[in-house]
Amino acid sequence: MPSTTNKARLKIRQVAAQLDIAVETIRMYEREGLLLPAKTASGQRWFEASDLHWLGCLRRLIKEQGLNLAGIRRLLALMPCWDLKPCSPTERESCPAYLGEKQPCWMMKARLPQVCQAADCRSCLVYQNASHCENLKTLLQKNAKRNQESYGRIILTT
Repeated sequence: MPSTTNKARLKIRQVAAQLDIAVETIRMYEREGLLLPAKTASGQRWFEASDLHWLGCLRRLIKEQGLNLAGIRRLLALMPCWDLKPCSPTERESCPAYLGEKQPCWMMKARLPQVCQAADCRSCLVYQNASHCENLKTLLQKNAKRNQESYGRIILTT
């Protein structure tokens, strides 16, 4: 059953009408692992303002930036989740998200370290940050800069 908090919750048809996209498109984003809507015990989807914001971002990435779903998944996989969630170096070294998997961590939950398997992906900082375009860009830029600095150190030491 949907939460009784103050957050406005919309059904999938309401979201589709408000954003002028097809219900099936929203379902496809969910199937593709790009969207994690809240669900009732009976499986009915409920959407909050943050979901509408993320759907708008997805549409812009596709229509304005020319990305396809695989490209968006790959961008999400580049999220430096280890900066957002504390994990030990041992957990990190066995984590497919850290090791360069081509999909976001919430799409491979069963293969993640125990600390992440127990988490609710929808409320996880990684998903919440990914679902805000401006956060995604900042996190990816920081990660790219760190990788570039590490690469420079490797070259200088060899």
